[in-house]
Amino acid sequence: MLPPVETDEEWDTVVPDETIMRPGAQDLCGRLGFGDAPLTRFADGSQPVYAVGDELVLKLFPGSAAKDGVAEGRVLSHVQGRLPVPTPQVHDFGAYENGWQYVLMSRLRGENLAHAWPHVPQNHRERLVTEIGETLATLHALSPDPLADVLGPGDWGAFLDRQTTRAVEQQRARGLSPAWLDQIPDFLASVPLPRSPHGSLLHTEVMQQHFMVDPDGWRLTGLFDFEPAMIGDRAYDFVGVGLFVTRGDRDLLARLSRAYGHTFAPPELLAYTLLHVYSNLPWYMRELGTTAEAKLPALAEAWFGTT
Repeated sequence: MLPPVETDEEWDTVVPDETIMRPGAQDLCGRLGFGDAPLTRFADGSQPVYAVGDELVLKLFPGSAAKDGVAEGRVLSHVQGRLPVPTPQVHDFGAYENGWQYVLMSRLRGENLAHAWPHVPQNHRERLVTEIGETLATLHALSPDPLADVLGPGDWGAFLDRQTTRAVEQQRARGLSPAWLDQIPDFLASVPLPRSPHGSLLHTEVMQQHFMVDPDGWRLTGLFDFEPAMIGDRAYDFVGVGLFVTRGDRDLLARLSRAYGHTFAPPELLAYTLLHVYSNLPWYMRELGTTAEAKLPALAEAWFGTT
C-alpha cells in the first residue's frame, strides 16, 4: 500500500500526503489486528507517526530511514522497564512492504515537557532535571553490547575525524557567519576528546521535546524517540541536555549533573555540539542567545557552565 521512498524527492511527495500515507497505515494496522482502531496522525516528528486508538502509537519509517526503524524497535525493547522513567512498550516491529519499517508501541501519558516547561514552577523544574540526570545515568550504565549490530558509529575515533572534517562546512550550510566559522578548527584542535571511550548507550537527542510530564505534580511520565540512538562517549548526550533541557541555566545543569554523578567540562560539550550529527549552531544561538563579540570558549561557558 505504501510506495517506495528512497530519495528526498520521493519523501517530499509521499510522506506529507495523507491520501497516500493513511491507507498504508490503515492496511498495516489491519494486518496487526487493529484495523478497527481510529488513526490520528501526530503533527510533530521526523517520521510519520499515528495514534492508534487511545493506547497505541504506530511509527513508520520509509526505506531511506529503514535502519532507524530497526534501531528504534531494538533499543526500545532493550531499555523497556530498565529506566527510572517509562519508555514506550514495544508491541511489534518489523518490515511492512516496499522497504518500509514500523514500530507499534504503547502511548505515553502526560504532556510534552517542552510545551509544559513555561508553566513548571522552579522547585518542580529542579526535581525534573534531577530525574533526567538519574535517568541518563541509568541509561549510560546499561550494556550496549546487544545493540552493537544495529547502532553506530562503531569506531568512535573515526567518527570524530569525519565530523571534524565536515564541521566548518556543516555550520556554513546552516548560515553561521565567517567570524564564528573561522574559530572552529582551532577550537576543536584545542579540546581533547576520547577516541576510544567506554561505549555507552546514547539517546543523542536528550531534549525537553522528548520527555512527557504529568502536570498534576510535575513528574516525568515518559522518554521517547530512540531512533537516532548511538553507542559512544556519554558526554555526547549532554549536548542536548545543555541546549534543550537546562538551556544555559547553570544551576539546573549543576543539579542535573550531580544527579547524573559527573560534570563535563564546557569546552568538551561545545566541541561535541559542533561535532554532533545534527549540529546547527545558528539555531542554538537563536534559541539561547549570544553576542556578536563572543568567542567559542565564552559560548561554551554560557551554555554548559555550572559554576
